[in-house]
This record gives sequence, C-alpha cells and structure tokens, in this order.
Amino acid sequence: MHVRSDRRYRFDVDHETLWTAIEATHDYRRWWPWLRRLDANGLIEGDQWDCVVQPPLPYVLRFTVSLDQVVPGRLAVASIDGEIAGDARLEIDPLPNGDGCNARLVSHLSPAKGMLKTVARLARPMAQFGHDWVLDTGARQFRSRAFPGHAGRV
Repeated sequence: MHVRSDRRYRFDVDHETLWTAIEATHDYRRWWPWLRRLDANGLIEGDQWDCVVQPPLPYVLRFTVSLDQVVPGRLAVASIDGEIAGDARLEIDPLPNGDGCNARLVSHLSPAKGMLKTVARLARPMAQFGHDWVLDTGARQFRSRAFPGHAGRV
C-alpha cells in the first residue's frame, strides 16, 4: 500500500511568521497531543527527528524524519524511515496580494514494517483514515495553537 498526499493549507500570516512557528519544534508536543515523542534539535538541514505518533486507531507509529534540505522560510524536504518509509516536502509560498501564505505538504509514504504493514494490507481504508487524520487534524491544531485568533482555511 502506498499513500500519496498533496495538501494545501492557507494561513493568514506572512511566510516568515509561519516559518518561525514551524521552526518551534519544542512546541510540537504541546500543539499535537497525539505526537507522543519527538527528539529533534530543530528545523535544521541534516537533523534527524525520532518520532512516535498515536493516531485515533489501535496502533502507534515509530519513525525517523531526516531533514535532507531546508531553505529557511520556504522549503523543507525530508526522508522518512521506520514503520513508515518515504519522503515529504513542505513548501511555503506567499500569496500574491500579501494577505498570508500557502503551505503545501506533499508526501509519499508506505508501511515498511510492524503493525502498520499488517493493518495497511488488511484494512487500507483504516490506514488511509489514520494518515489523513494526522495531516488535517494536525493542520487545524497547529493553526489554532500557533496563531490563536488568526483566520485561515485548512
């Protein structure tokens, strides 16, 4: 099973403000209670993040995010390895009228081992639900906790 995502989220803050919030890895566990563990030095090219995620399903995911490329304010490209494997890319683009920015998250992930591989093979809709839930719930939680009072679309 292969899960490909291409999500766009609008933020009513400028791209530098959004990037500053994304760089605050020390706040991630406060923003996302389903992120059970994050060992990260920051949004730094070459850093490796050890993660444990608990979606609203009967399994826990353990994986490492390796930051392959970081262009501050604009781009982060990562490789993922562990119980899920693949790649992800986050692009931040200012809106032409200066009224905020868009964040685009593209990922290509596959179960690599453990319980998720079995779940994905037997219950693809459940695995897809878990993946989509993490992305969309995470975007809503990030917006409301990092930018309280700012509007925008998820």
